[in-house]
Amino acid sequence: MTVDQSELEPVRLESGLLDPGLLDPGVQGPGVLGVIGLGATGSGLVEAAARAGLAVIALEPGEGRLDQGRARVRRLLEDSVARDRLPAAESEQVWQRIRFSAHWPDLAAADLVAEAVPERHQAKADALRRADQVCTPGTVLATSASALSVTALAAATGRPARVVGLHLFVPVADTGVAEVVRTVMTEPAALDRVRALVTRLGKTGVVLGDRAGLISTALLFGYLNQSVAMHDQQFADRDDIDAAMRLGCGLPYGPLETLDLIGIDTACDILTALAERLDEPSLAPDRRLRHMALAGLLGRKSGRGFHRYDQDGRRLPEQPSARQDPAGAAEWTRPVGRIGIVGSGTMAAGIAELCVKAGLPTVLAARSPQRAEAARAVMAGSMGRAVARGKLSEQQRDTALALLDPQADLAALADCDLVIEAAAEDLLVKRELFAALGRICKPGAVLATTTSSLPVIECALASGRPQDVLGLHFFNPAPQMRLVEVIPSLETAPEVVATGRALCATLGKHPVRCADRPGFIVNALLFPYLNEAVRMVEAHYADADDIDTVMKLGFGYPLGPFELLDVIGLDVSLSIQQVLHAAAPHPRSVPAPLLGHLVAAGRAGRKAGAGFRVHS
Repeated sequence: MTVDQSELEPVRLESGLLDPGLLDPGVQGPGVLGVIGLGATGSGLVEAAARAGLAVIALEPGEGRLDQGRARVRRLLEDSVARDRLPAAESEQVWQRIRFSAHWPDLAAADLVAEAVPERHQAKADALRRADQVCTPGTVLATSASALSVTALAAATGRPARVVGLHLFVPVADTGVAEVVRTVMTEPAALDRVRALVTRLGKTGVVLGDRAGLISTALLFGYLNQSVAMHDQQFADRDDIDAAMRLGCGLPYGPLETLDLIGIDTACDILTALAERLDEPSLAPDRRLRHMALAGLLGRKSGRGFHRYDQDGRRLPEQPSARQDPAGAAEWTRPVGRIGIVGSGTMAAGIAELCVKAGLPTVLAARSPQRAEAARAVMAGSMGRAVARGKLSEQQRDTALALLDPQADLAALADCDLVIEAAAEDLLVKRELFAALGRICKPGAVLATTTSSLPVIECALASGRPQDVLGLHFFNPAPQMRLVEVIPSLETAPEVVATGRALCATLGKHPVRCADRPGFIVNALLFPYLNEAVRMVEAHYADADDIDTVMKLGFGYPLGPFELLDVIGLDVSLSIQQVLHAAAPHPRSVPAPLLGHLVAAGRAGRKAGAGFRVHS
């Protein structure tokens, strides 16, 4: 977007502060950008703007903090050169476009000033007031607030019509979107100037109304806070939580890694503001977060948060916890030479394929000979495609298929060492099946359920041998997805857990351990986030396209929430959210009515040809 420069106030350059010859002559939007605060967001904005051809006044009151900010911007610039974003020959010219200052009057030369101070109302209001006092009347002021009211911050200045929200994502150089917030007072020309800056930075601008959390913060921080509670309550280990969300959902960072990147203190400020503004106590920062902030364990910037980091912010290697890798675990495992699979659907066929490719003789027990042969045909087709892609030889495929024994009788599982149930996600069906397996399978055989949300203990008790039962939640498609959630019930024997983990290693999967609770790790964290996204559309705050854009370009998610809902299936998503709500009734966990309406209308997602979008 190009802004009519006649609408903008003339750029004023103080003598000795900025050299007009340093500006890129093709620059659009503000000629001189002022940035208040040189933390992660502010320093990233300074570096990106200077690379984009803008002259920048970087303000950090207090000489000590200014030196730190200057060093941070220099490191970002060096990183841009190292990553081929900026030719080394041009880096000094870009550096010369930046003037660092600890003095507020120096902002008078800027025609757009963006504050990037901590997410506290008083700090942001003070920064905007000071900028208001020293800047020309035509200067536009931008606030990085995401949880606070932009309207209230604008009203605290003498130019509320020229205050706009500008929420950037960290690291600024690596993200492709910005949330631009208008209030009921915002002038179109002021909004256009900020949008022009966003365009100049090479980002997609999504314009939104003033709402607590906008899109990004409202969807992200509830998920992050819930992950901390999961860790704090010892439902799952720190590394298992991060690995589960990276491998199970394809996210670039796990939630606890994300908190370390954002900063624990920053996260506490944002969650506190969200909880207060929305009057929602469940969004108040978890106890562990508050204690870490008090102790100075702030994440990458302090060298230690949920993980440890060197002085350059690189993650340091750490020993796995005893919970993840207990001493002598290999000696606890029960021998597994023959595998049994119950079911004939996509998941059953996928797990059976994994087993035979790993060299394990596998019995696949279906409800009829026809279903058993159909599952074998699915496996043959999958492995045939692997041969065509060069990932499997014809001999390997034939050898693997020869290890499969399709059967239509559960009695064929009698000699199996480990049996995996992959039947319908129905508790009554699973109870009946485990009762039969408890009678049929030999003593000491491990019995596993692939349930994604039902209690493992229910299956265990139905078997009559609960010490032998655990959950092994594979992700679809099983041959491609690396993650398996390993879920012991309260009755599961330690060697059965070790055996399940050992099988995952044999199959080339990454096991994560979780307590027997609704949703385990991935679904317990994923589906509330998806449900909140649906509520956002339901409230007409943003449409599905804008929400998907923000989450993909802002956080690097492979799919936006609505793309993911259509892939999973809206009916499946509704069922899982209902299970989560039944286990922990709360107004925020009630399935969004819109989700139910779409399911009732037959719009179940890709498999039905339509969900939130129409699919050909």
